[in-house]
Amino acid sequence: MKLHCTKLIQVFVVCALIASSTAAFAKEPAVTDTPTRHSHRDHHGLIVIGHRGASGYRPEHTLEAYRLAIRQGADFIEPDLVATKDGVLIARHENEISGTTDVAARPEFANRRTTKTIDGVAMTGWFTEDFTLAEIKTLRAKERIPAVRPDNTRFDGMYQVPTFAEVVQLAKRYSRPDRVIGIYPETKHPTYFAKEGRRLDGSPIATSLGRKLIETLVAEGFTDPRRVYIQSFEFENLIELKKQVMPQAGVDLPLVQLYDDIYEAKPYDVVYNASHGADLAALYGGLTTQVEGRLGAGTRYGALATEPVLMWMKANYATGIGPWKGSLLPRSPLPAKVDANGDGQAELASQGTGLVHPMLGWALKAGLQVHPYTLRAEESYLAQTPDGIPQSVIAEAMQLYGLGVQGFFIDQPDQGVAAREIFLDLSRPLHER
Repeated sequence: MKLHCTKLIQVFVVCALIASSTAAFAKEPAVTDTPTRHSHRDHHGLIVIGHRGASGYRPEHTLEAYRLAIRQGADFIEPDLVATKDGVLIARHENEISGTTDVAARPEFANRRTTKTIDGVAMTGWFTEDFTLAEIKTLRAKERIPAVRPDNTRFDGMYQVPTFAEVVQLAKRYSRPDRVIGIYPETKHPTYFAKEGRRLDGSPIATSLGRKLIETLVAEGFTDPRRVYIQSFEFENLIELKKQVMPQAGVDLPLVQLYDDIYEAKPYDVVYNASHGADLAALYGGLTTQVEGRLGAGTRYGALATEPVLMWMKANYATGIGPWKGSLLPRSPLPAKVDANGDGQAELASQGTGLVHPMLGWALKAGLQVHPYTLRAEESYLAQTPDGIPQSVIAEAMQLYGLGVQGFFIDQPDQGVAAREIFLDLSRPLHER
């Protein structure tokens, strides 16, 4: 699939000016128990999504990370969902938890270390489906990427692993009539949990994350479609939610189809179902007729990022898409890394190409919302503009808003909120500023 040049709009000039002064690494904001007052202006439908909470400032997927995201002005907080042995949804980036908890240091759980294959990849560690919720609650969270975020390690051991219900309750507790907090849950590895995965004792997990998700939202009375987006990298579970699970529960919530690297990655549900002789037409309906060639185990995300597929998705189940920003705005590697923020460490390694993948235009034309992931303020995640100016995360966020996206996932929600405010201010007619 070819990339097409897109004329960058006027706001990019402002982005470059902002970027040229600093790489914009945010200082940690003061933390109180009172939500920060934010402008209640009309945001024109533009949203800021706290990616795993304010994960740039606190260990991800902890109630404190979610609280901080809310205080920083995030409109939605995002929990990744996996299941425990007793079928309770908890917020973790993966079902393998040695990287995000202290389970490896707990001698009482040493015999649960094992190797499993998750979405075709062998992983060794400790897995949520082998622990009851009571056992999970004895663990404590830790920073997942300490080399990138050493300041977050001071919080290691302080926070529990939250349940999905607790995250929903937090959003309810912090909502006010003039500021309503939403949630943006992701089902992680739904095919593994429903069809393929087994517990340590060999028993099948056989848990539908989508059904558990909807059951929790209904039980918590959190079913306002303006306050929820449900996302997944897999296609089957979103179609099942739209066609079966949500109608049976009497709810209808927006669904967002995530896209991994469109050139390399494959949706695992399609790989698994095609490899096991499933009736793809029965599972995916008309999607099978929209894919160039044939939907099957070799289908990459790029074959599902075409105009006909996006139009079909909008008509049949999806409210939006969540593309990886590297697919949407491709980068090229620099010959040598650059020290953009002057800290003595050269970590900026790529440069924007000035190209925009046509899936953005196709999605917007189809009426789909577009919420790219993931914006991060650390230098190693940033890039230069095509003309060589180091770009801050605020400039990156403004660039995306300028291209027409309605929101984005960001690890530093305060900087996303700042970008939105600047973008909206600059978008007003000059005489109104």
